[in-house]
Amino acid sequence: MRVLIVKTSSMGDVIHTFPAMEDALAARPDIEFGWCVEEGFAGIVALHPKIRAIHRIAARRWRKSLLSAGTWQEMLAFRGELRAESYDLVLDAQGLLKSAIAARQAAVPVWGLDRASAREPIAARFYAKGFAVPKGLHAIERTRRLFGQALGYAPDLSRLGSGIEPPPSGYTAPAGARTAFLLHGASRDDKKWSIVEWQAVARACLARGLTPLVTWSNEAERQVAESIAAVPGVVVIPKSPLPEIAGALGRSLLAIGVDTGLTHLAAAFGVPTVAVFLSTHPGLTGPRGACASSLAAEPGKPVRSRDVMDEAEKLMAARERGQES
Repeated sequence: MRVLIVKTSSMGDVIHTFPAMEDALAARPDIEFGWCVEEGFAGIVALHPKIRAIHRIAARRWRKSLLSAGTWQEMLAFRGELRAESYDLVLDAQGLLKSAIAARQAAVPVWGLDRASAREPIAARFYAKGFAVPKGLHAIERTRRLFGQALGYAPDLSRLGSGIEPPPSGYTAPAGARTAFLLHGASRDDKKWSIVEWQAVARACLARGLTPLVTWSNEAERQVAESIAAVPGVVVIPKSPLPEIAGALGRSLLAIGVDTGLTHLAAAFGVPTVAVFLSTHPGLTGPRGACASSLAAEPGKPVRSRDVMDEAEKLMAARERGQES
């Protein structure tokens, strides 16, 4: 049986879908999975070795030039690619109008969340079958329950695995270096932590024998990375393709990040991860895992570097105990 997963974005949402696929692979070894994802996140999906085919959609880019002949050629090619795979079923794990429309391009039955459960109820109009999943659950659990209902098994929610492994990285740490990745970049300014706190975290990591790593993807992030690297001993990884950053991240002993996709990726790799939430809340979308923890700012109670490092030490100690047992 061939099943196409539609989860196009964002990075965190894509990563949150891996545990559901792991459940399905264990319960239904007869299924081969393809995945439809925004082109910018295709490298994340490629981290899972059991994805048979990755179909890149460029909805964000296409919307900017809908009248272009080139855009229509790309959209037709995308539809043809989906249909050529001869999927038996499409499972829309996103529950949005845009994902439902993309799912229908495969020209096979589309299943997803029912009207009361989907993020955008209108999406359910495009499904041949809808399933009820309570909205008050974490995004990972909601997706796992959806897959279980659709594919005929009960997920073991006491276990959590992503099935992904760090790829080779272009960055090579100094021999014997124990690295901590500081993930400062975010899509919104109100999610960003102060440079003063990042520098304090960097110094605290160095005092514990960890080499802090920082990287950047745009000019504003480059300036922040270089400001953090004003602390002697911090290593700046130049702007690099996502798989290279993922490789360095997955081999770190610690990750500290704001509410950003790479923080979710670190947790999915099983790296001890402390997530700092400043303007958002981790309740239903925060990183999950045995080695992941979230700290959220509250009115009059900001998140400080000492709180983050205290939590980091607990996670690293728990990881070491787990490896020894």
